[in-house]
Amino acid sequence: QLQLVESGGGSVQPGGSLRLSCAASGFTWVYYAIGWFRQAPGKEREGVSCISSSGGSTNYADSVKGRFTIERDNAKNTVYLQMNSLKPEDTAVYYCAAWTASICVTYPPDYWGQGTQVTVSS
Repeated sequence: QLQLVESGGGSVQPGGSLRLSCAASGFTWVYYAIGWFRQAPGKEREGVSCISSSGGSTNYADSVKGRFTIERDNAKNTVYLQMNSLKPEDTAVYYCAAWTASICVTYPPDYWGQGTQVTVSS
């Protein structure tokens, strides 16, 4: 059974940092592109970042470029999202997702995690 489990969310003050983790089980992780999405209250879910299966290609939403970094450790079946210089507008539920494709694509992912809450507030 395919499963993605996020962790690392929490509450932080503006300017602070958090590191989210997405652990995968039940499938061959190394062949899939992995992404992070977020959904703030009253807003649509949006893509944040994506990393190819090899880790050689990444992309970011303009709103997080220069502040967030995505990386993967295929040996540990884990993808990380390092979030620095956090802003109140980064507050959202963050979801990990996987595509049955090796590169980042624009169509919806095939698998989703359950989400982890990130709150940025003073």
